[in-house]
Amino acid sequence: MRRVCLAWLLICLFLTGCSMESLDRKVVFTTGFSDDEVFRIEDSSCSLSEAMFYLVNTQKGYEKTFGKEIWAATTDDGTVEDRLKDSVLAKVAQIKAMNLLATENGIELDEKEASKASQDAQDYYAALSEEDIKEMSGITLEEVENIYREQAVADKLYDYIIRDINPEISDDEARTITVEQILIKTYTLDESGAKVPYSSREKDNAYMRSREILKKILNEESSFEELMAQYNEADEGTISFGKGDMESEYDTAAFNLGTEQVSGIVETSEGYVIIKCISTFNREETEANKVKIVEERKREVFGAQYDAFVATLTKELNEKLWDSITLLDN
Repeated sequence: MRRVCLAWLLICLFLTGCSMESLDRKVVFTTGFSDDEVFRIEDSSCSLSEAMFYLVNTQKGYEKTFGKEIWAATTDDGTVEDRLKDSVLAKVAQIKAMNLLATENGIELDEKEASKASQDAQDYYAALSEEDIKEMSGITLEEVENIYREQAVADKLYDYIIRDINPEISDDEARTITVEQILIKTYTLDESGAKVPYSSREKDNAYMRSREILKKILNEESSFEELMAQYNEADEGTISFGKGDMESEYDTAAFNLGTEQVSGIVETSEGYVIIKCISTFNREETEANKVKIVEERKREVFGAQYDAFVATLTKELNEKLWDSITLLDN
């Protein structure tokens, strides 16, 4: 569970505030590396075999989930292979930085924790084939044990930093409601997919359509569901969300509705929307939202301390060696 939480934390941090961007701004490219040294952060170094450990295991995870054809795909930021390498580099760099921060805070593994990390590493290494070891640039048991220890220290540091976060969230704070909506858009999309706002005349026409729909609802000429099926231009008709998840105008209107009540016309950045409240309290969604709120608070607390620390570190990347690494399909 702890490893899963740490893995998810790393993904979230590198997709949000605590990203590799903060590391990139201070990277200094140098030629003073050993032949198998990928990067340094202060006096902490990452070897080629260590980087390959993460890269190979992540590659296998991608292939298990998506199949080997995933490597033929591209993204807006390059190939999937490029994105995998970026994420692996970010992950290893963060673990190294977290271990430096742990040292600064006097955090280290106790005898039991160190023993468990060592045993887990030995179990993992014993299951590797000769081909696996070769694929990871001849990684040794000692290197794998060090990787497992660093992961355990990073996990312990995270627990230490977020130790004061209150895990108890009230129902009111996490309350999630379910609504139906009819959206009449006030924009179109150009060839590149970018939003192009309606002209004043087009926007007035959209508002008049919304008024006609609301009139039919209030006069009970048609049910909300029938009109939603006919006119709604949103991707979804029925949605569940918590406070603060939507635009403020939408949020305020929706949370002021009772069950089965219908709002007036609400103007948002997407267009004009009419909202019908289906449930003022969704227990299942509310419980899930409590977990989300706690995790967000943990990321914020950890991120603030981590970012401030990383900004003080010296980082050096062996760009030539890292760029020479490519994925194999065998």
